[in-house]
Amino acid sequence: MSNIIYIGYDFKVTPLQPGVEILIAELGYAGFESFVETEDGVIAYIQKEEWNNEILNDVQILNSEEFKIDFTFNEIEQTNWNEEWEKNFNPIVVDDVCSVRAPFHEKPNTKYDIIIEPKMSFGTGHHETTHMMIQHILKNDFTNKSVLDMGCGTGVLAILAEIKGAKPIDAVDYDNWCYLNSIENVERNNCKNITVIEGDASVLKGKKYDIIIANINRNILLNDMEAYVSCLNKGGLLFLSGFYNDDIPVIQEVCEKYLLKFDEKLERNHWVALKFLN
Repeated sequence: MSNIIYIGYDFKVTPLQPGVEILIAELGYAGFESFVETEDGVIAYIQKEEWNNEILNDVQILNSEEFKIDFTFNEIEQTNWNEEWEKNFNPIVVDDVCSVRAPFHEKPNTKYDIIIEPKMSFGTGHHETTHMMIQHILKNDFTNKSVLDMGCGTGVLAILAEIKGAKPIDAVDYDNWCYLNSIENVERNNCKNITVIEGDASVLKGKKYDIIIANINRNILLNDMEAYVSCLNKGGLLFLSGFYNDDIPVIQEVCEKYLLKFDEKLERNHWVALKFLN
């Protein structure tokens, strides 16, 4: 990976919230693969081979009158991402029960402690969607449940599911960096029941799960809902996140089409995480 060149964009955003959250989501759709939030905005990275001069054309928030966003960008050689994350990655604690931290952080006094080396992957627990999915896992029984973590990122949700007693667990991501990072983090947390798989919804054919966790984005969720439902055991649970409160009607309509029953909503800064029953 040492010869990969990235384009780095440094965005200054006013007002900061929810501007940064919306910007990150739209940049993710555009192909940006990593984000580091700063005091006045966010730095976003995209591989040079994925970049073009029109990359920001579909980032609608840049044309919004509600936000003032300035940016600069430059080409950067592959750098020491661990060092970059160490400068910007602070530990988090969810509901005083679950901590997510890097190996260089002190061990906190929490019931569940997850160690993540995030590198370029998405899913440290800092983002609202990951935070809420952690809350869902904490509140529900995962003992001896078969679990799918779809769009696993760093693997943090799969790891927490195993800590809560789930087995077996499949953690799936189409991004090679996330796939490799999840394998590292699974090993780092001494997990024995997680299989990390590189691929998209096509790898789910013939598989069955008691619980499915999908923290991706609205378009992928809508596109792949049929695949999720075909894998979900009767009486199973489906947890969805990666979209806004305004997106709930279209998500719920598709879920109800497949006879899934809405059960619970969590919300943080306009982002939501939904629970459905099969």
